[in-house]
Amino acid sequence: MDIAVLGPLDVTENGLSVTPTAPKPREVLALLALHADQVVPVSALIEELWGQRPPRSARTTLQTYVLQLRALISAAITDPEEARPGTAKQVLVTTPAGYVLDTSGGTSDVCEFEHLAGTGHRALDALRDALGLWTGSAFSDIQTGLRLTLEGRRLEATRLCALDQRIEDFARAARQADLRLRRHRELLGELTLLVSRHRTHENLDGQLLLALHRSGRRSEALGVYQRLRTALIRELALEPSPALRRIQRYVLLAGPEPAAVGAAAGSAGHLSADGVKPSPHP
Repeated sequence: MDIAVLGPLDVTENGLSVTPTAPKPREVLALLALHADQVVPVSALIEELWGQRPPRSARTTLQTYVLQLRALISAAITDPEEARPGTAKQVLVTTPAGYVLDTSGGTSDVCEFEHLAGTGHRALDALRDALGLWTGSAFSDIQTGLRLTLEGRRLEATRLCALDQRIEDFARAARQADLRLRRHRELLGELTLLVSRHRTHENLDGQLLLALHRSGRRSEALGVYQRLRTALIRELALEPSPALRRIQRYVLLAGPEPAAVGAAAGSAGHLSADGVKPSPHP
């Protein structure tokens, strides 16, 4: 079984889709797929589907959704050309505690992403490959409940950490290889897009500011700082962190490059979803 949740939900068996079209069964499959080969408790599935106020028929309705999923799985595994041994009940397994989606050596984009992102601190190519697995926001076509919403936020935070690391490592490699101008110009398109998506993420803005400056676009770099400052004050009632103000002064004065820019800016960012700490308004 092959699973993709980093974007639209896509679960296939023997190359055939087993992804239902109805919203609630899709939600069940998404949570099972996210925790493939692990027991997902019935209570977790009920909470995902109905929150803290499930109907009296919740367990019976959940069983109906499981039966619908098994019907799709059964059609895929009994394909005459590429049949997987076993039955749908052996793929979507009932246990005393809940349900398990058995992938039997298939692929999962979440598992691959987390593995590559974990090794990416030592390999820039691994980070690039990890980030390339994303085709949109996690569960982008699922009407998510509490659990999938929290999991989506966790995955997005991990994605942003990997992006920060990749950009910082790329910039460091550019300096070390004496290819600063060309490499930073390569980053500009990606950084501009990321900054537009995450308007108050100081590390991304700091890297974009430096990349523009090193590419000879000083006025645009200062414009990035002003836009970020405006957004921080308007949306969070905060001024830019001292680390980002140092970067702005460096660009203004064209002085020596501040040390550990990426790490300093990352520790002072304002996105609470990323686990970063806001600075107080002066």
